[in-house]
Amino acid sequence: MTDLSTFSLGFLDWLAIAGFFTGLSLVGWLSGRKERDTAEDYFLAGRRLPWYVVGGSYIASNISTEHFIGMIGAAFIYGTCVAVSEWANVFSFTLIIWFFIPFLMASRVFTMPEFLERRFNGTLRQFFALVTLISNIVAFLAAVLYGGGLALQTLFGWPLWAAIILLGVFSGLWAMYGGLASVAWTDFFTVIVMVLGGLTVSYLGLQMLAGDSGSIIAGFSAMLEANQAKTGVWKEAVAMHAQTIAGSPGYNRLSVIQPVAHKLWPWPSIFFATFSLSIWYHVLNQFMIQRVLAAKDNYHARMGMVFAGMLKVLMPAIVVLPGLILFAKYPEVLLQPWDKVQPEADRGYVRMLQTLVPMGLRGLFLAALFGAIQSTVNSVLNSSATIITLDFYKRLVAPEATQRQLVRLGIVATGVVLAVSMVLAGFVGKFGSLFVYIQSLYAFFAPPFAAVFLMGILFRRVNAAGATAAVFLGFALGIALKLYIQYVPEHPAWLAPYLNQAIVNWLFCVVVCAVVSAFTAPPRPEQVTPDLMINWRIIGVGEQLGTRWYDHVVTWWLVFVVCILSLAAMFSGLVFPLESAG
Repeated sequence: MTDLSTFSLGFLDWLAIAGFFTGLSLVGWLSGRKERDTAEDYFLAGRRLPWYVVGGSYIASNISTEHFIGMIGAAFIYGTCVAVSEWANVFSFTLIIWFFIPFLMASRVFTMPEFLERRFNGTLRQFFALVTLISNIVAFLAAVLYGGGLALQTLFGWPLWAAIILLGVFSGLWAMYGGLASVAWTDFFTVIVMVLGGLTVSYLGLQMLAGDSGSIIAGFSAMLEANQAKTGVWKEAVAMHAQTIAGSPGYNRLSVIQPVAHKLWPWPSIFFATFSLSIWYHVLNQFMIQRVLAAKDNYHARMGMVFAGMLKVLMPAIVVLPGLILFAKYPEVLLQPWDKVQPEADRGYVRMLQTLVPMGLRGLFLAALFGAIQSTVNSVLNSSATIITLDFYKRLVAPEATQRQLVRLGIVATGVVLAVSMVLAGFVGKFGSLFVYIQSLYAFFAPPFAAVFLMGILFRRVNAAGATAAVFLGFALGIALKLYIQYVPEHPAWLAPYLNQAIVNWLFCVVVCAVVSAFTAPPRPEQVTPDLMINWRIIGVGEQLGTRWYDHVVTWWLVFVVCILSLAAMFSGLVFPLESAG
C-alpha cells in the first residue's frame, strides 16, 4: 500500500478540526451545565431526551474505531459478511421497539444490575456489575483507544502511548463534566459529522476505482467485479487464506451467508446471535440501553430506536464498502502471511484518508474518526461510572450518600476507569485484528446473561437459583470451550468460530436455568411483579406509537425492516453466487 510518511494537514484541515471540537465543546457545555444536581440528572439526563438524540446517541456510542478501523479492516479480509454485524440488528431492534422498551420504561431502573437484583438476587447483580465493568474497560474502552492511537501513529508517526493518552484525556472530559446529557447531545452532534464524512470517503473510493470516467456507478461495478474474485490476483488472494477464513477452499466475498465453520460470521449466527449476543449488547449493556432509559417516554424511546435502525441500514456504506474498495485496489495485501494481513488491514481507513481525501478536507474526516472515538469513550465512561457509583458505592459502601456525593463519586470513578483503560489500550495490538478482538470478547461475556435475562422476563417459574447456576456454569463453559479449541487439534471445525461457541453456551445456559429452577423453590411474589416480567396483557405494545401515519412508529419500523431484508436478499449469494468466487 501507499507510504503514509507524506501525510500532512493544511490550514483548512486544522480549521475544520478546530471547528469540530469547538462545536463539540459548546454543545457539551450547554447540555450538561444544569445536569449535576441529582443522580437521575447526571446518569439519565433527567429522562428528558427526545427521539432524535436517543437514536443519534445510540449509534454514535456504537460507532467507534471498531468500525472505522476494525470493521473496514475486517471487510477488506472477509468481504460483505461483515455487514451482518449491522443488518442482523433488525431482529434485536424489533424486539427492543415492541417488547423491551415498554417493559424497561415501566421498571424505572437506573442500571441493569439493579433490575437483575430485583428479579433474582444480589449475587447476580454484583457479578453482572463486575463483568460489565470489566467488559467496558477491556472490550470497549481499551480497544477504542488503541484503534485511535493506531490511527494517529500511522498518520503522523506519533508514539502509540502518547496518542492513546491524548485521545483518552480529551474524550473523557464531557463524560466527567455533564454526565449523560452532555454525552448524548455531543453524540448527536458527532454522528452527523461521522455519517457525512464516512459517506464521502466511500464516494471518493468508488471514484478512484472508476478511473478516468469518475462515475461512482462504474466504480461500484468495478468493486463488485473485483470482489467476485474470478481471475487474477483477486482470485489468488481469496484462495490464499480461504481455509483459515471459511474452513473451505473458497468463500464468497459478496454473500452474507457463509459456511458453518467461517471464522467471522458462520450462517447459524445470523439468527441465533440475536439471542446469544445482541440482547446482551443492546439491552443489558448499560452504555447502550442508558439512552433508551433516558428518553422522555415510550414514543421517544421507540422512535429513537427506529432512527438508530435506519442509520444501521446506512452503516455498511460507511464501514464495509471501504473495505471492499480496498480489496479491489490492493488485493496483494491478502497474499501475505496471515499474521501480517490483519494489522495491515486495520490501517485501511487511514490509508484511504491519505490516498483519496484532498488537502482541505482531511481535517473533516479526521474529525469524523476522532468524533467516533470520543462518543464511544464518553458513553462507556458514563455507564461505568454509573455502575461503580450506584451498584458498588451506594449499595455496598454508603447507602445514605446524598445526591451530590453520588455525582462527585461518579466524576472520580470516570477518571479512574479512563486511566486504567489507557494503560490496557497499549497492549490490545498483541491480539491481532481489532474487530475480531472486540467481537470475540462480546461473544464470551454475553451468552450467560442474555440467557437468564430472557428466561427471567418470560417465565415466572425461573428463579434466582436457576439464573445464578446458569451464569456461573456458563462462564465456566465459555473458558472450557476456549481451552478445548486451543489444545485439542481434532476439535470439530464448526465449533472454532467464537459466534458458534456463543450459541452453544447460550443454549447450555437456557437448559441449566430451566432445569435448576424446576427443581428448586419458586421465586417470591415480589420477584415476579409486572414491572419485572413481561405481562402480555398490560405490556402496552400498541401505546404511544404516534398520531399520524408519517410520525407513526409502525410506518418507520416497516421501512427499516424492508430496507434491511432487501439488502440481505441482494447479498445472500443469489445475485453473486458462490461459484463466481472461484
